[in-house]
Amino acid sequence: MIIETYSYPRAAVIGNPSDGYYGKTIAFVFSNFVASVQLYQTPELEIKPQRLDVTSYNNMQALVEDINFAGYYGGMRLLKGMIKVFYEYCVKNNIQLASKNFTIRYNSNIPLRLGLAGSSAILSACLKAICLFYEVYIAPATFANLVLSVENDELDISAGLQDRVAQAFEKPVFMDFNKETMEKQGYGNYQVLDTTNFPKFYIAFHKNLSSGTELVHNNLKARFNIGEEKVLQTMNRWGQITEEFKKALEKNEYETMHNLINENFNLRRALIPISKGNIEMVELARSTGASAKFTGSGGAIIGTYRDEKMFSNLKDTLNNHNIDVIKPNIVNN
Repeated sequence: MIIETYSYPRAAVIGNPSDGYYGKTIAFVFSNFVASVQLYQTPELEIKPQRLDVTSYNNMQALVEDINFAGYYGGMRLLKGMIKVFYEYCVKNNIQLASKNFTIRYNSNIPLRLGLAGSSAILSACLKAICLFYEVYIAPATFANLVLSVENDELDISAGLQDRVAQAFEKPVFMDFNKETMEKQGYGNYQVLDTTNFPKFYIAFHKNLSSGTELVHNNLKARFNIGEEKVLQTMNRWGQITEEFKKALEKNEYETMHNLINENFNLRRALIPISKGNIEMVELARSTGASAKFTGSGGAIIGTYRDEKMFSNLKDTLNNHNIDVIKPNIVNN
């Protein structure tokens, strides 16, 4: 029997990038793209290589192009790390695993290095499959922690919990990473959101503007750790606007949500260096009347639009600059 599991890209609606800094965020996953894992029992444990796992090249240019596409870590490394963390979790918690092995392979069409949490989607799909194979249940909050630990501890990628929480719950989630709560229970307070009053969201991405999350967060973390006042003030404000967005969502106040999304990016622009191409993408979207901010670390944006006329104008404007625009199919399992 083949076990097949899926996980999806994440869109940060508001609050990012404060999830690694005791902040508050709202995020959802969407099924326009997918990472999948297939697992089946075999005599030996084997990980099948895929597109991200190229180890030989025609020349140095090909190697550089592969790094630009996939970064310095491929999917096999992700799966190895996830298997290791799962095993250590079971040992620590005295969970007895059946004496059997498996072959595992992955696939993903999630655009890479655009702040859509493609690597953690592979990890999440992998952990789902292993849990099903060994009949181990892991609560969503702990599930997210385990996925993050692979990236932080095994792969040395600086990232926060937001992506993994959204992928673990597979519902839109309001997340409060209050420091006292985090230190007490090891994870934040998570609240699944009602999508009834969700505004119309779009997501746009420019593949030529890709950049890894580690490039953004490493410098910001250092500034946060030394207590830079501007960073601390911005983190605090991101938490406030997340609360304000949640209230506006409950009241179906479109203009308030629109303005808060724009403020989220404006704060980021004042705090972190942003490439000209990314700024242009945001400004092009805003020129049509839509709101716009990053979905993650850059290369992709999310925002709200009022009606189909505005969406059509938005799509035409961005498409004319080689920027893809989609309506996200929000997962609400």
